[in-house]
Amino acid sequence: MKPVIGLAVGRGTGTEVAAVFERVLGGLARLHGTEIGVLRSPRTYHSYVSLRAEAAAEAVRRLTEEDADHYEHFCRTQAALGTRAVFRTAINAQSLYLVRQRLQAVKVDALPVGDGSTLLLVRDQAQGFYTGENHHGDGVIRRTMEFSRDLTEKVLDYAVERARHQWPGQGPTRIVMAYKFHLLDGALDAWVTDIAARYDIPVGLYQPDTVNRNLITHGFPDRTVVVAGNEWADIMHVVLLDRFGADRQENRCTENVHLHPAVLGLTEYQTVHGSADDLEGLDRVNPVATIRAAAAIAQRYGGCAGAVGQVERALAQLTGRGVGTPDTGGGHSTSGVVDALLEALGSGEAAQTAPPAAGGAHAPAVAVRADAS
Repeated sequence: MKPVIGLAVGRGTGTEVAAVFERVLGGLARLHGTEIGVLRSPRTYHSYVSLRAEAAAEAVRRLTEEDADHYEHFCRTQAALGTRAVFRTAINAQSLYLVRQRLQAVKVDALPVGDGSTLLLVRDQAQGFYTGENHHGDGVIRRTMEFSRDLTEKVLDYAVERARHQWPGQGPTRIVMAYKFHLLDGALDAWVTDIAARYDIPVGLYQPDTVNRNLITHGFPDRTVVVAGNEWADIMHVVLLDRFGADRQENRCTENVHLHPAVLGLTEYQTVHGSADDLEGLDRVNPVATIRAAAAIAQRYGGCAGAVGQVERALAQLTGRGVGTPDTGGGHSTSGVVDALLEALGSGEAAQTAPPAAGGAHAPAVAVRADAS
């Protein structure tokens, strides 16, 4: 049975980004002589710009809820069907965080910190201010949110498990938690102390400004796991990329892992950049993050062993030739960069470890259909 990948598309440059994903996923599948199915959500979800362009505040609230309800149903349906990965382009943040709260999501990124060391960032997207619900009054918006001991334990347990997978045979040296815990009357502090007693590694709960000061002064030792509240991690993710020279934000893709039992095992991949509505229809959006997401999904879920390395070699070739979109200093269109990448993959230099394609160069690669949900 061929693997199937879910696809959810937002407005702005979402349609163009989705096309890049399907082209690269298809190219990798052909390179490996296999076929990968793509099950696309029938709804095109709003970006914030598209919402504000067509609706007043009350209608924005209603459409936000509709998008959240639909995307949550799509994810639950995919998980029930056995789908293990979804690629999603950017959608309106409030819709997205309603879903992340309901499905108990964490965002995960492994960042190189120099000298072969790695930092694992686990961003708690399931609780906190970002996941709150809005209640509108006359000139007033009240935003409610919650933290729970059970969810905090789930996030910490996942972080420890993921760290052991990240560093097999070693595991993490320590866990640093960055939360504004003084706002929670000591409850989060008490929960963490109790939960951490089960682990054989030190767990420290710190205020975000303390984490920042320690980072600036000392850096992070190898195999540190940072488990962070959404608000700090949203800002600091880009700062960490800049600090450690990992890459530009626009070139990164990340994983969102769902911890709710109904969708456990379903991982959502996304680009780190947003919907880029100002570039819609111009064929200028940077495709590198999407290319990397397609490679990760092809390798981990599509039976394309070595796809990540093949794509990284191809991207290095493109960089060496000055092939890139205008935001990277290049002069190529989105489709031009993808054309060059697929050509490099097919040239044999980037695909050093690719097996011969069973069925020839025109073997089926990506079969696309729309979900009826």
